[in-house]
Amino acid sequence: MRYQHTRNRVRDRPKTAQQDSIDNQILCLHKAMTEKLIANQHYMPQVLQTIENRYNSGKMRYGAYLFWSSLMEHIHLPELFMTTVLDNSPQTQKYRRQTPFVGILTEQERQAALDQMTFT
Repeated sequence: MRYQHTRNRVRDRPKTAQQDSIDNQILCLHKAMTEKLIANQHYMPQVLQTIENRYNSGKMRYGAYLFWSSLMEHIHLPELFMTTVLDNSPQTQKYRRQTPFVGILTEQERQAALDQMTFT
């Protein structure tokens, strides 16, 4: 018997303009959050707790847990940390959509990051 490969239709479907726009906004916010997190590492326990809480409650899958927890171990390497967070691979985009970097930016910082996006 021959097995036919089935495609994951959601993953293979081209992204809409709206999805691209949302991903660009999320990327812009992550740039600002990453810069602030590198400069103010006192946010690390908060981020690590968010990762643990989400994983333990079943809100984060194991792959995302490994990604974020491993990433946090490399915050002392700012260039690697920033490059990894801002990677444009589909998997990293997916992880950014459920970021553990909540509460890093104030509303004013968040709005400033999004405002800057329209000028670049």
